[in-house]
Amino acid sequence: MLRRFVLSAVVALGLMAGAAQAEVAVFAGGCFWSTQKALDQVPGVSKTRVGFMGGSVKNPSYSQVVRGNTGHVESVEVTYDPKKVSYQTLLDTFWHSTDPTTQARVICDSGEPYRTAIFTFNEDQHKAAVASKAAVGKELGKPIRTLIVRSTETGLPFYPAEDYHQQYWKTHKAQYDRYYVGCGRGPALKKLWGDKAK
Repeated sequence: MLRRFVLSAVVALGLMAGAAQAEVAVFAGGCFWSTQKALDQVPGVSKTRVGFMGGSVKNPSYSQVVRGNTGHVESVEVTYDPKKVSYQTLLDTFWHSTDPTTQARVICDSGEPYRTAIFTFNEDQHKAAVASKAAVGKELGKPIRTLIVRSTETGLPFYPAEDYHQQYWKTHKAQYDRYYVGCGRGPALKKLWGDKAK
């Protein structure tokens, strides 16, 4: 009996330790379906959720956000293990899956909800994001319009979108593929990033 109790306690502590290792990042790269698809494929990412961040309305719906009057942007919350994937790798994946050179527009998606942004959750993330933005600007030779915002500055948290938006690129593959092709996202990213495009 005592042995089972000790074993259970050890397992529980191990699970708690594993949970404590996870970190969170949030990226807004235009269409959150596409940003989620890119980040889902990064080894070391354990979970992603699409949703909204940066606005002034609590618990906004998708229809509210796309009308452009809540201040939110379509975003992806990433849970990752920093022992398996670096924040820099997530930044690289984010940049190469979007067009950060346009204002309130990413390829075919236009309007305030499609602004590009990086929401940071600690000083290390913030410094890395700022440095990465500068490097990308130098690489592309263009102004980078992506906002870098400390999560505490927004005053409101990340809000997950409705269930049918989660993993849309998998659960509604045919519809997503039609959007992706119709938007011209693939060729546009290839033109901007070359072989680095995600």
